[in-house]
Formats: sequence, C-alpha cells, structure tokens
Amino acid sequence: MSDILNTLMRDSRVWQGHRQGHTSHPSEPTGYQVLDNQLGGIGWPRGALSECLLDAYGIGELHLLLPLMKTVADRGKTVFWLNPPHTPYAPAMAREGVNLDQVVMVRTDDQGDVLWTLENCLRSPATGLVMAWPGNLATRDIRRLQLAAEAGSNVCVLFRDRQCADQNSPAALRLELEPDHQHNLTVNIIKRRGSWPGQNCSLAMAHRADLSFNEAPRVVEGPWPTSRR
Repeated sequence: MSDILNTLMRDSRVWQGHRQGHTSHPSEPTGYQVLDNQLGGIGWPRGALSECLLDAYGIGELHLLLPLMKTVADRGKTVFWLNPPHTPYAPAMAREGVNLDQVVMVRTDDQGDVLWTLENCLRSPATGLVMAWPGNLATRDIRRLQLAAEAGSNVCVLFRDRQCADQNSPAALRLELEPDHQHNLTVNIIKRRGSWPGQNCSLAMAHRADLSFNEAPRVVEGPWPTSRR
C-alpha cells in the first residue's frame, strides 16, 4: 500500500497542502518564460487536460498557444482545431512559422460527435496538440476526455466559458484569461497539478498577428455516421 501511495504522491495525483510537489509528468513549455516561471517550469502538461476559461473570444487566447502550435507542427505532429468560434487565418499562422501541413480544423454540430472526435484525436499517435471549443461539458465527459488524454500523451487545451471555473474538473491545469487596457493578456492560475494555485502574470499580445479570420488550411466537417459508436 505504501508503494502505491508513494507513486500517487510522486505523480502529483494526491495534493499535499503542506508542500509543493514536483510532478514527474511530461510537459511542453508555453513559450512565455514569465508564464513558465509561474507554472513552476512545467508549462502545458502532456497526457492531461488543460482549460483556458474566458468571457469572450479574441482576447489573445490563440496567441497563448502559438509557440506550442509551432513546436508541435515542426515535429511533424498534427495540430487539431475542434469547433473554433472563428475560422483560423492560414496566412497569419504561416507568417508566424506554423507549418500548415500539420494543421487540421474539424467542425461538427452534434455534442456526441464533439466528444467522439476529441477522444479519437487525443488517442491518435499522429496528434501533438488538440485545441477544442467543446461547449457545455458534464463532469463525467471531462473525466472521459482526461482518460483519452492520458492514453495519447499529447497536449489538449479546452477553451471554455469563465463561469465553468466553479465546476469541478479533473483537468491538470486551469487558467483564467482576461484582457487589460494595454492589449495584454492576464493569466490567472486557478488550478495546477501538484502545487498551489493563485499565481498570475501578464503577457504582451499586441504585436501578434490576428489568427482568426476567414481562411483555413484543411477542414473536416461532421456529422459522422452513427455506426462509428
């Protein structure tokens, strides 16, 4: 029993209030040193869900993922966009150095298709990053996605309404995003695996190109045949 407990504590599955743990889970740098410092040098966790909670789209949330998109695509892994509120603007991503051959956008209106697509993207060995706007999710659905993320060991970022901060979530990382009057993005850490939440930082986003407009790389559209299930 002690060996099992030690494993759970080492992997930060058990949170210890009296000290901050050092997780052994793999991760990817965010590309923003100030944010990585606030995350204890961990960055985006692999094999786990991350959530970005915000009131409105277009405040810099895509720029936050831009360094990771470039890194993943350079490795020859696929970057999936699932149901983004705006179509990705391919020329802007290309100017920022993202290999468009590795970018795929998926659209579907059915909530069952959303979960099925997310699970399959997360479990695929071709995947490096999944960015999804899933709409309303029950806690059981998030647990289901967490299991798929663990199986695939890639990065998954869910963009959700800020009101979801009150919902219990098994996500390893939860970030609250807010714009300020200087075109910066304020990042508040409301949950991170193995350590205290409550840290925050401000990231400059004004110099970045607009990534959301009206032109996409490759688009896959649902609904999918019901025989898939």
